Amino acid sequence: MFLCRLILFISMLMVPALPCYCWGFYGHERINFFAVFLLPPEMLVFYKRHIDFLTLHSVDPDKRRYAVKEEAPRHYIDMDKYGKYPFDGLPRRWDSAVKKLGVDSLNAHGIVPWWVQVMERRLEEAMRVRDAGRILKLSAELGHYIADAHVPLHASSNHNGQHTGQRGIHGFWESRIPELLAEKEWDFFIGGAGYVKDPLKYIWARVLESAAASDTVLRYEKALSGSYDPDKRYAFEERSGKVIRQYSKGYTIAYDKKLNGMVERRMRQSIYSVASFWYTAWVNAGQPELRTLGAPSFSAEDQRLFDTLNQRTFAPNSTPYFTPCDT
Repeated sequence: MFLCRLILFISMLMVPALPCYCWGFYGHERINFFAVFLLPPEMLVFYKRHIDFLTLHSVDPDKRRYAVKEEAPRHYIDMDKYGKYPFDGLPRRWDSAVKKLGVDSLNAHGIVPWWVQVMERRLEEAMRVRDAGRILKLSAELGHYIADAHVPLHASSNHNGQHTGQRGIHGFWESRIPELLAEKEWDFFIGGAGYVKDPLKYIWARVLESAAASDTVLRYEKALSGSYDPDKRYAFEERSGKVIRQYSKGYTIAYDKKLNGMVERRMRQSIYSVASFWYTAWVNAGQPELRTLGAPSFSAEDQRLFDTLNQRTFAPNSTPYFTPCDT
């Protein structure tokens, strides 16, 4: 028995370290994909025609975050750095927050709610001038940031359990659970998109929900790990020719049950929010005719960035579940 455990330990050390991604490629792709079907007919015709683009490019911000210094803070906000819930000391408006804390300080702890507002306004402008390429690119990426704001550990400085001996919980919650359960167990019949009267207030509400849930995410996994057979907590799986250590199926299902469906609820909310922000941008732009838009065209700079990001593409389902996140 001792020899077997020693061999297992050595093999774990040989597993290559891989970066950690928000919601995983699978989660972001599914969120954008399902969001398309919540749109009204006037938008659905255009968005469904380009659903492959919206799905594929939903993960561009994650690919970019390790190459562009300014990218990482756009994915999260460490709410616990601003006191206790509901964090009244942190102004919700960007200009007020900058005046009180400064740009550098805000970037140091993440800016996702404000970046969602920026992207929504950019999408409005793209809608207004009926630029098909910009509409698609901004829609795909806006969906990514909105989805990130719905992840509890994106609203906590203990984003990967690094302060509580729970490294890997980030990918466990947002990648392993959805990949294992979403297709077979979860319901994504959500209804239609709704108009968001105040996008900044709306996304802040989702961030506060995430912040409130972050302690539960960590505390429940800690309790479960203390009562679960250590030998059955992890498993090894070969993906694209690499052996990856991940949480076992049994442990994943047990954790999901302990969370009482939290991950499914947050994923459903993400889908609704993404579709609603797309719809809101369209309404605010004057409901331009999208059905007659031609094939999207992209600038030389956009095409260069697409090509660069494609070179960073990871194999499907390659998200690791037991490696520290970089942000």
